[in-house]
Amino acid sequence: DAEIAAQRPEVAIWAELAALIGSADGKKLRGFAQGLTLAILVEQANLHLQRPRPRYTLARAPGTMNLLVTDHDLGGEQRSLNTLSGRGRFLLALALALGLSSLSSQHVELGSLFIDEGFGALDKGALDVALSVLDELQAEGRTVVIISHVQELAERIVDRVRVQPKSPGLSQISSANFGH
Repeated sequence: DAEIAAQRPEVAIWAELAALIGSADGKKLRGFAQGLTLAILVEQANLHLQRPRPRYTLARAPGTMNLLVTDHDLGGEQRSLNTLSGRGRFLLALALALGLSSLSSQHVELGSLFIDEGFGALDKGALDVALSVLDELQAEGRTVVIISHVQELAERIVDRVRVQPKSPGLSQISSANFGH
């Protein structure tokens, strides 16, 4: 009985740790760490969403790993990301990619950002916004690579690589630098 009583403080410590971090599979601790990372990512993405005109703000849905968007042009209505237009989805995806880039670059030198498509969903105004943000990144010394079929991008971007299909399995690659 005395031996059991002597072990109670030790058992209490382990019980408290189990309550804080969960079981041996690490699920609770992993969820906690992912939640913290998501909160920082959302904060970074929201900084990018403020340029050049703050229409959207991202937030984490309470108690989940899901995101909600606040649309300031619609009176601050908060809703699912699924309700956004192609333009809105693209801008949020770009902000999240830039946020992830910012988050990564705090610990690792990250000089390049690759963006694969999405520009076709943008109207001229949204395209101008996206390109101005990318121009700012380039001015900060980042390399921005855009993979796109949108002709207006090709006209606005000086340095580019063009891939043209020739036959099944074969392509021709050419580069252009019209600014020099």
